[in-house]
Amino acid sequence: MVLPSWTDTKYGTMKRAALWLVTVVGEGSVFTKEDVKAAFPGVVQADRRVRDLRDHGWQIDTHREDLTLGQHEQRFVKQGVPVWEPGKATKSGSSITQTQRRDVLARDGHLCRSCGIGPGEIYADSYESAQLDIARRVVKQPAGGEAIELVAECNRCRVGGRGQSADLATVLNGVAGLGVIERNLLTGWVSEDKRGFGAVELLWAAFRTLPADSRAKVREALGLPPV
Repeated sequence: MVLPSWTDTKYGTMKRAALWLVTVVGEGSVFTKEDVKAAFPGVVQADRRVRDLRDHGWQIDTHREDLTLGQHEQRFVKQGVPVWEPGKATKSGSSITQTQRRDVLARDGHLCRSCGIGPGEIYADSYESAQLDIARRVVKQPAGGEAIELVAECNRCRVGGRGQSADLATVLNGVAGLGVIERNLLTGWVSEDKRGFGAVELLWAAFRTLPADSRAKVREALGLPPV
């Protein structure tokens, strides 16, 4: 099928931008805001129309999702709905407003809900500081089907957890099967939105970081046979 020309002004800017990405940039390639301005001279907020394509299933990554990109670079990863076709430009999802963003960050305690890091904190294995943004997460529902919910997530987790989903039914079924002690323990964690770690759990975490020779010494101290 022959695609319309991205230079055809009978199409709106978003549709032309989609065609430009497909026919000029190409999937997997990097472009900048300056490239967009050069392609659509005199068009106000052409870069915003490019961002609008995300609401139609187009994957366009920035440095927040792809740490290899520069601050002003974007990568056209995957085409979504062919919005230039009649009837296909109906918005499939709404953009996240600044009010929603503030509300979600406040609700999630200004922490990444995947790893718990806060904005501006330094990742343990680098000198890179965390940035928080809002991600859409698929949540499987107890009655079947899925819902899209907003969650605060850091730049690293957004990259590593792309496409991640959560299963509410599994969590609720697990809660229903807890004994009294376990349920009280979980209730405290959920109430505080924070989990405390006991001495044994901290030792286990430390044990997992030991090299093989040192792990063998711990096994010996516990009376376990060598592996």
